[in-house]
Amino acid sequence: MNQLRNNVGYFKEKGGTVGWLINEEGIVVVDTQFVPQAHNLKTGISLLSSKNIDVLFNTHHHKDHTSGNVVFKAMSNQIVAHKNSYSNQMAEAIRANEENESCFPNVTFEKDFKVSIGEETVSAYYYGPAHTNGDIVIHFEKANVVHIGDLVYNRCYPYIDKKYGASIQNWTNILEYILGKYDDDAIFITGHALAGFDVIINKEDIKAFIDYLEKLILFGQDCKQRGIPKDVTLQMTSHIPGVTEWSGEGIERSILAMYEEM
Repeated sequence: MNQLRNNVGYFKEKGGTVGWLINEEGIVVVDTQFVPQAHNLKTGISLLSSKNIDVLFNTHHHKDHTSGNVVFKAMSNQIVAHKNSYSNQMAEAIRANEENESCFPNVTFEKDFKVSIGEETVSAYYYGPAHTNGDIVIHFEKANVVHIGDLVYNRCYPYIDKKYGASIQNWTNILEYILGKYDDDAIFITGHALAGFDVIINKEDIKAFIDYLEKLILFGQDCKQRGIPKDVTLQMTSHIPGVTEWSGEGIERSILAMYEEM
């Protein structure tokens, strides 16, 4: 359990980074990782408070952010997500025959959701399709901590979920909007980072990821204009032209998603 500012912190083991607010009046949690990690998170929370969770947010439907929901089902007053995230999670559970092992949001919204916990106001916003068609951003307003889920992958190749409505082009627009919406004092929590990099990021890290996505789009446009077929494009996995900071595994995911979007 890592403190950031004004009773807001983060938890990271395996899966998407968890955000939390724990004060005298209540608890807010953002994402739950997998079940084993969720049990560890629950233990950490219990050392700081004996209260139930007022609001458990899911930034989107992917299992590394929602599998641990079942651990908190009995102690969460509300589990909140965007309506598309709920639909996506339900569809995946049905596909995998895992409805009985899953815990779904019981509150959904279309554009925004807000709750006050003591002196802290926590706001959630949906800005449109990006990493999926259901990603939300959660702002702990007084602490000025912003949990952006998987809207930024810090120096590691992103998963771009075209099956569930991802849009690379709109993703860049959303991140540009986020840069303008939140001031330079904001602390950003992101879901994933390459080994050696942090999940606590700043605006320069967001700008770097925008640059990555823009170069991915340019690469796709160039392949399309040159008439390079899909099978050849998907073998061009040594690098994305102009990208120097991103490394590790998963470049194929970006290239496949880029090809599908083009």
